[in-house]
Amino acid sequence: MPMLLIKGTYKIVGASPDGDSVRFYAHTPDEWDLLGGRRVRRNRNGGAQLRLDGIDTLETHYRPPGGHELHQPAPFAGKAANELLSWLGFDRVQRNANGIVTSSSPEAMPGYILTRSADVHGRCVALAGRGGDAPGNSGTLINVTTDHLRQTANHHQLTQGLAYPTFYRKLFVDLRDELTAAAQKAREADEGLWPKDQTGTGAKVDGMSTLTDTAVLLPKLFRRLVDYLQLNDGDASLNGFRSYIEQRDDRLFILSTGQWTGLDTIVEVTNGNTVRLTHPPEDLVFDEK
Repeated sequence: MPMLLIKGTYKIVGASPDGDSVRFYAHTPDEWDLLGGRRVRRNRNGGAQLRLDGIDTLETHYRPPGGHELHQPAPFAGKAANELLSWLGFDRVQRNANGIVTSSSPEAMPGYILTRSADVHGRCVALAGRGGDAPGNSGTLINVTTDHLRQTANHHQLTQGLAYPTFYRKLFVDLRDELTAAAQKAREADEGLWPKDQTGTGAKVDGMSTLTDTAVLLPKLFRRLVDYLQLNDGDASLNGFRSYIEQRDDRLFILSTGQWTGLDTIVEVTNGNTVRLTHPPEDLVFDEK
């Protein structure tokens, strides 16, 4: 899979990194412009927010439309964020009450990214590597293999059981299969969040606090649920949830059936307030809007 390699540094002070997103500064800022399609959004110092491709960790700060900031169950959301920063080489990370990093040791760490595009929010969708020993020259395309993938934070978060595999259609099949294998191995070993995962077994939603304090769910499902509850002023009934999801029109491909469909077709609601997905996350490939 050909991807653009960019060398740079990770910096976290003044930002609020979580388990699948961190800020990266290219050594040569003009290399951001080598990406086709959507432009990567940068701050005045050339820093861009990364979205780690192929994974999704529990939300540490999600704000539904018209609502206040929410998080998923803190033990796993926080562990994923801490694990990413530790893997990148940061220590003694201090945050304020809003989750913004106020200090770290060191202040910056060398690394590199492998990328093809930005998402709709201008975040660079990337595989994140650490250290100065990148697998090629910065600003060039390299053919990314599964061996390269195993050296990234994306792969590491899945092996630790701290992320869900969450695939979009631009990710090549061999890399997707490797990430699937890492996630399934972690699940079988009861690593991280997997013993508490309710995405496939079903979570009984008694209100917003269920989603923020106890229910461990695929973050995409969490986001749609809190958006729905917010729209309905916190009413815990999910009787209209599938219709709401249908209106959102999240398109996806089910690998096991070879079918394009909508997220609403794999959401099951029983007893008015118990929700689950009928397919595991690694069986789904979402269409990037």
